[in-house]
Amino acid sequence: MRHTLPDMPEREVFPGFHGRFVHSDGMTFAWWRIEPGAAVPEHAHPHEQVVNVLEGALSLTVAGEEHVLGPGDVVAIPGGVRHAARAIGPARVLDVFSPTREDYRFEPG
Repeated sequence: MRHTLPDMPEREVFPGFHGRFVHSDGMTFAWWRIEPGAAVPEHAHPHEQVVNVLEGALSLTVAGEEHVLGPGDVVAIPGGVRHAARAIGPARVLDVFSPTREDYRFEPG
């Protein structure tokens, strides 16, 4: 199925984290527009997560180790590993999750 990002609805999933989502049978792609200083507290989930910084900067703490990421930086987080994120200024990030994040499926509208 074809998708066009600008035409997709944007959802604020966490304060300051606005996402657009595409789901396949085994993956979820999340394009985030993140407000300066917005943060996701430390958490874990069973999904593998690959974080791709497209624009701006992101502080990503994985298993207690902080990484400051900029455009082109990619970090793979195994399922079940605790992690947190905070935007350093405005940022755009593509997260890829496997398996599919059913909790990121939203009804149209």
